[in-house]
Amino acid sequence: MRRLFVFTCVISLSLSLSLGQSVFALDEDPISGVDPATASKVDIKEFKKVKNFKSIFKRKPKEEQKKENKLKFEEVPLDKSDFSMFEDADTSVYAPVVDDEKEVEVKQEKDKKVKRKNIFNFFQRNKTKKVDPKDEIIEETPIEQEITKDEELNHTYINDTDAVYIKEVEIFGNNLLDTNYIKEQINSKEGYQYIRSEVSNDLRTLYNTGYFTQNLRALPIKIDNNNVKLRIILEENPPVAGFNVVGNNSISTSEIMSILNRYKGQPQNILNINNAINEIQELYSTRGYILARVSKVSDDPDGYVNFLIDEGIIGDIIVEGNNKTRDFIVKRNIFLQPGCVYNENTMRSDILRLMGTQAFKDVQRELKKDERTGLYDVYVALEEQRTGKISLGVGIDSASGFFGSVGFGENNFRGLGQKLNLNVLAGTGILMNDSSVVQKANLQGEISFLEPMFKRENQSLGARVFARYYGSYQVPMAIEKRFGGEVTIARKFVAFKNLSGSIGLGVESVTLDEGDETKMRDKYAQKGISWAYRDKELDGGFYVKITPALTYDTRDSAVNARRGLLARITLEENLGISGDTFGKLHGMIRKFMPVGKKSSLVLTAKAGGKLHGDMPEFAGFALGGPYTIRGFNISEVGVGDGYMMGSIEYRAPIPFIDRLTSNSFLNNLRLAAFVDAGTLFSKSIGSDVFDKPGYAITAGVGLRVFIPGLGPINLDYGIPLTNTCGVDRKSGFFTFGMGEMY
Repeated sequence: MRRLFVFTCVISLSLSLSLGQSVFALDEDPISGVDPATASKVDIKEFKKVKNFKSIFKRKPKEEQKKENKLKFEEVPLDKSDFSMFEDADTSVYAPVVDDEKEVEVKQEKDKKVKRKNIFNFFQRNKTKKVDPKDEIIEETPIEQEITKDEELNHTYINDTDAVYIKEVEIFGNNLLDTNYIKEQINSKEGYQYIRSEVSNDLRTLYNTGYFTQNLRALPIKIDNNNVKLRIILEENPPVAGFNVVGNNSISTSEIMSILNRYKGQPQNILNINNAINEIQELYSTRGYILARVSKVSDDPDGYVNFLIDEGIIGDIIVEGNNKTRDFIVKRNIFLQPGCVYNENTMRSDILRLMGTQAFKDVQRELKKDERTGLYDVYVALEEQRTGKISLGVGIDSASGFFGSVGFGENNFRGLGQKLNLNVLAGTGILMNDSSVVQKANLQGEISFLEPMFKRENQSLGARVFARYYGSYQVPMAIEKRFGGEVTIARKFVAFKNLSGSIGLGVESVTLDEGDETKMRDKYAQKGISWAYRDKELDGGFYVKITPALTYDTRDSAVNARRGLLARITLEENLGISGDTFGKLHGMIRKFMPVGKKSSLVLTAKAGGKLHGDMPEFAGFALGGPYTIRGFNISEVGVGDGYMMGSIEYRAPIPFIDRLTSNSFLNNLRLAAFVDAGTLFSKSIGSDVFDKPGYAITAGVGLRVFIPGLGPINLDYGIPLTNTCGVDRKSGFFTFGMGEMY
């Protein structure tokens, strides 16, 4: 504890009583709580031993009395025990103890120049230790500084027992901070009662703002018996001239400076620095750089504050748990690379990509810092699953009818992450077929292969061989047989995040056989159409196909999207080896918009048309069915060389289902209400023979069951709103389908 200097003198007997009161006021310091009896140079006990105070204040000669009446004030230090965070804080309050009849000359010793410790030294104690921005740590050495020479005063010491009020508050020492700001921080205001303990709290509050050194003073100056002027003397920290940022590569310096520059020109403040550290690290975190830290803060003699940022560099990526899958197959699905800054968003995408290979049951990541290098090693822990599987299934579909299927799949073929699938399907044929479709079993088989990363990242290679035998959807009363194969290369464009493209090259043989010649001859005769046109309808051929396509996808989910856009355009060129060459173009755009918390609105527009050549009827565009105009069967609206259609659909969860159960399958159910409309251009001969309308508007309701990996299973009931011409249906119609209306 700082020593308490008391300078006493002998004054006239007439003033002995007032002086005695001043001295005994020190028995309990109302501001600091310091007991002056323990002060090294104040011996209060001697006063207490004397019974007759007149003997102490004996009148002295005028010359000696005049000399000793020039008194110095005493300094009463504040109790520092309350400063738990700032133990070295020096917040002294000067209380004058003077004669109320004599002028007092206040003298001050020369300023002691004591070097203050840098407020940023705590960052440099351990260079390898990370700074926790939540900690408020300040290490400062108090400055020994006396009050500057004040004006001559003629006041007495103020006792808390007196009802004294603050008439004026003066702030000294603030060069950068506004006086009004300082006054707003304290509770001792003009017109309030002067309470020394309250002043002590005010000094503590000012110190806690972080703008000032430990050298805070409060000087109550008596104006009259009821009023004082409270003078608060401060010393600001050195001003911040500017900032330097080092180590930032992932986030621009200008973005970081936008956080720091608001503190430029203010006094150095460790609280502001901590806030800035928090904001900088939060900025990094929102971008996915969760390892980024401000590792060091220091200041230069010119007032610049330096920030050193450790962004969290990856040292190595270590794969564990892959017994079948080869290391390079795993690592090629991880876009994070050694030497890059770790990003949690990228890592999350990498994990989803690994899970998407269907080779793993679980994927976890762990981060470990190498204290020697300061780099972070990423450990990827894998749990493989059985990738070979045999599937058996039954179902219902508008195109295949009631069907059964058997399949074999291998999702990690040869441990290289490749996919190999074999599927065979047998169905009853078009469900609830109309009179234009021959009742024939639907038989299909396909072998497919996929290399998910062909030659480079974001590029895949797919191949398939197929065979189909079914009642034709486009050519009335015909049996259609298709055999062929195709190789497709697909690629995501790095420069355009949501854009991908593909190009396919394949061959296909199409054969059409008569399904019911008697019926068709009667139909042609009724319409007065030459039977020669039937031969043209049944023309097939062997074709080389080239199919480039572009897809733009911003959906938030590939299974149950609620927001985003999906657009696709496909060109199909068919080079006839034994048939006519022709080309066609078709496109689709779907907009998903959220409604409320779980509902959504889906807008769809589709169009297509022949570009050149004599396009055969089996290649025409058909309207009707679960993927075009619901409320009609497949191709029941008609077939033509071009078409245009639109749809609006509202999807909502089953009311209160989430309150009744937490089952994810039930919570993925959606009720739907829709309106579809479309028209054909250049209807085919078969559409005219069977009086198909060529256009339609329908409305209906449906149910969506979203299954991961498959998409939605759709059950819809639609009612035609327009004239159905020769179609014998004026009531509604059910359609069944899998997947979106693409």
